[in-house]
Amino acid sequence: MTKFGIHDVSSFEMGYEAMSLALNDAQLKPDDIDAVVVTMEDAKVNDEKQRLYVSAVASLLKKKLPIIRVPAVCGGGGAAFWTAQRLHYNNVLCLAVDKIVSTTTPILTKEIMNAAENIWEQEEGLIFPAQNALVAQMHMEKYGTTHDDLSLIAYKNHLNGALNPKARFFGKKISLDEIKKSPMIATPFNLYDCSISVNGAACAIISNDKTDIEVAGSALATDYLAPFEREDMTTWEGTVKAGREAFQQAGISTENIDVAELHDAFTIVEIIAYEDLGFCKKGEGKELIRKGVTRLDGKMPVNTSGGLKARGHPISPTGLAQVVEIVEQLRGRCGSRQVKGAKIGLTHNIGGAGGTTSVHILKRA
Repeated sequence: MTKFGIHDVSSFEMGYEAMSLALNDAQLKPDDIDAVVVTMEDAKVNDEKQRLYVSAVASLLKKKLPIIRVPAVCGGGGAAFWTAQRLHYNNVLCLAVDKIVSTTTPILTKEIMNAAENIWEQEEGLIFPAQNALVAQMHMEKYGTTHDDLSLIAYKNHLNGALNPKARFFGKKISLDEIKKSPMIATPFNLYDCSISVNGAACAIISNDKTDIEVAGSALATDYLAPFEREDMTTWEGTVKAGREAFQQAGISTENIDVAELHDAFTIVEIIAYEDLGFCKKGEGKELIRKGVTRLDGKMPVNTSGGLKARGHPISPTGLAQVVEIVEQLRGRCGSRQVKGAKIGLTHNIGGAGGTTSVHILKRA
């Protein structure tokens, strides 16, 4: 993956860098790639006029081959990874790239809202921070979760992100006091409860050839677009269904997971993911962060990369960046944020407010 940030680099340069890094890591050449899956937001807010990015990838690789695009907004990376495994080719390159930080916040917010329901919710001002804030309010009311619990999620992920050279917040330590005193965004969320938008690219190559990392489980589920259509806004069924299927495919339980990258677009989403994936009972997600279970030195570290909170959220590349982090953890290449002895890792990527969800389980061979 590239470094995630607000740098003014074209999507073509970022895509080329990510693909080059992946090819070098796999010790492959473009001629070894049989097909490509691309995912991107195709933002109309940046200054790039190129819309047929799949053909641009062919130009970058200097090769004519099957290339398809899988759009799933924030869940694009995970959806593309799931799709790539179902193509009948030996080596499939999976690329995610987005340049979204290139305009004003109101325009960018409108662009990101393409992933939400635009008749009922957006007309009432339910942009994603407000929408997820309502979910947080309901979780607090039903289960006794507090804003201090949410702050601990943000603090943990910023501690990890400060150790990650590819993260937006690399080298930037944020204190728990700063997090708690940051400006209010949408009650109960303050600034540090919300992920940060960045530009970036990530890439992974999936092969039928035996390597040191196996995809043991891979599942995708789609739920209703608007959370108000669901029976319980504090349970995201896409995560429940995708998680259950991925664990069944892998033939393991939550007890076997050594490290995980969960979709923390907002702090409450990480807590809900603990519960929906089965790492604890419903309503007990807060206990995992209170007891330090998901810290870097805990029993099952979560978001060692810094997550969307501190690594940054470039929309489509997030899901593949999670795969990159887990593979690096399983290979023992994460330096000061390394989880010792990690053999099995999990990624969890969401598009919209629980609309499209993928879960992947990776295992060291």
